[in-house]
Amino acid sequence: MPAVTSGKVLVTGANGYIAVWLVKDLLEKGFTVRGTVRSAAKGEHLKKTFASYGDKLELVVVDDITKTGAFDEAVKGVDAIQHTASPFHFNITDPQDLIVPAVAGTTSILESALKHGSTVKRVVVLSSTAAVQTTDLEKPTVFNENNWNDKAVNEVETKGKETSPFDSYMASKTLAERAAWAWYEKNKAAIQWDLVVFNPPYVYGPIIHEIQDLSQLNTSMGLFYTVVLKGETDDQTLVKEGNNWIDVRDVSSALVLALFKEEAANQRFIISGGTYKWQDWGMWASLCIILHLADEPLPQSMLCAKLPPHSLQAIRPTSLKRPSMRSSPTHQNRSRCLVSSTARLTRRRKILWRTSRRRDGGLCRRPELME
Repeated sequence: MPAVTSGKVLVTGANGYIAVWLVKDLLEKGFTVRGTVRSAAKGEHLKKTFASYGDKLELVVVDDITKTGAFDEAVKGVDAIQHTASPFHFNITDPQDLIVPAVAGTTSILESALKHGSTVKRVVVLSSTAAVQTTDLEKPTVFNENNWNDKAVNEVETKGKETSPFDSYMASKTLAERAAWAWYEKNKAAIQWDLVVFNPPYVYGPIIHEIQDLSQLNTSMGLFYTVVLKGETDDQTLVKEGNNWIDVRDVSSALVLALFKEEAANQRFIISGGTYKWQDWGMWASLCIILHLADEPLPQSMLCAKLPPHSLQAIRPTSLKRPSMRSSPTHQNRSRCLVSSTARLTRRRKILWRTSRRRDGGLCRRPELME
């Protein structure tokens, strides 16, 4: 199908962590956006956030994405569909709590697009690397778009309700994406649109969706907050455990780009910013706090970093209160080892950047506080 460079785009789950960034980027690109939310109240934040776009943003209520015909009205008159609505949490007692809405929500919107989406040219589905990679591997393994996480599905089939919440989530993403491709192969002769799927890993970055307090953080950023900023983990976990990650803004950019690229049709894409250990994030969180308190700009060239400078915006504080010496807590966790020194900083204290050579011969710039 030809590229979709203008018109109206349907975004499901429009008030979600990734989806709000997607709505923002689509509006900025000149698209009209129709977003689905589970209730009118859940759309109020979107209306306020994007009020300057007027009628370029419209919201419709889909209270249950698993219902037959749930998206029948929503798909009418749109040029493309971005399906992001799918549960990502671990508060379950049965794997089906995640699998049913993930699978039924995906096939439901495809059925609606078949029956009522006469103007649709492309459907983009946001899946996950949870549908690609398996865990508990005995040796390092490279995964690509040909891989599927059937191991998690087998766990559910074998253990039923005893399946871990994490395996249940991975199974839900695997089954939902497989259902999407199977549906497409079965019905492609009867439709005029194509399918694109993206598989990101853990998504981190700034939050612009509505939350009332930190307990309402989405799952990935809730994990980030607990491990990196609260320091509620042990040293072995910090040093040894990690995963792959991508910035939320890059996920949104990829979803938008899929509309503009004709050659993306019927492709599955893994999108990732790279790997990390939790200690990497802890180091940068501490550094960003020091730079903030010293009124130093964030350097754009940090050659010793495993994480690109773009990602540091996810953790740099915007309104951090400078602690006094009396109230400053003692931080024993290594991920926060630099934070305790911030109580002694003055507003105009400077950072000295020293250049050294890494073991691999490359140059590394490290910060030191000047007395």
